[in-house]
Formats: sequence, structure tokens, C-alpha cells
Amino acid sequence: MTGEAVQALLQRLQVLQGERVETYRLFEEGHQAYLSSAPHYDFPRYRQLVHEVTVAFSGISREVLGIAGRLRDELGRPDLAQHLARLQEREQEKLQLTAQLQLARQQAQDQPEVDVHQQEVQELKHKLIKTIEAISEILQDLKYDSEEVE
Repeated sequence: MTGEAVQALLQRLQVLQGERVETYRLFEEGHQAYLSSAPHYDFPRYRQLVHEVTVAFSGISREVLGIAGRLRDELGRPDLAQHLARLQEREQEKLQLTAQLQLARQQAQDQPEVDVHQQEVQELKHKLIKTIEAISEILQDLKYDSEEVE
């Protein structure tokens, strides 16, 4: 029963990660629309998007933390719970980098003659790629460590 419960929680985690990916896609699409509204940016619409994305990520994070708690406290899998804690840290980092990148893109668009803005965009993209790679690695570790359950 414990193995089945662990697998059910990990399947739910996969669904939640899919929701995160979709939320990022919507966030990026919304930001592109916002940038295309220059020079008279539609800030109220973008602010609403940021609010909706924040609510979505908050709900996902709350549920992931709940899964981690059950893995640790009820199912005796602190190793898997630790992977989820690391995942949450990297997901938070990814969201912060995404927001910084969006701001940097706007600055680069508004002031194309300032090279430092383009450089910042490139640096943030690189950091974001590294963070996404770290998330993928954590998910692989989680998958590997959970396979002994099956």
C-alpha cells in the first residue's frame, strides 16, 4: 500500500509540474503581448497576469509542499521529500529569474542603445537555463530514487 501511495503522490507531482510549465508558457505569452504594446504599455493587464500567475504558482507550491510532508511524515520517504524541497527552491529561483528577465527585456527594448541591458538579458537567460537544468536533474533523481518503491 505504501508503494502505491508514494506512486500516486509522484504522479500528482508530475501533473503539478505540467501545470507549472503551462503557467510559465502563459506568463511568457502575456509578457510578449505586454512588450508589443510599447510605447504605451498596457500595465493594468500585465499586472493582472502577474497576479493570476502568482496565485497559480502559490497553489502549486502549497500542494507540492503537502506532498513532501506526506512523503516524509506518513510514508517514511524523507529522501523523496528532500528532492521536493530542492525542487521548490529551484522553482522559486526560476520564477525570480523569469521576472528579472522580463524586466530586463523591457529595459533592453526601451533603451536599445544601452548595451548593459542586452548583456543583462543574456546573463539572465543563461542563469535561467542553468536553473531549468537543475530542476530536470532533481526530477531525474526523484524518479530514480522512487523506482525502488515499485
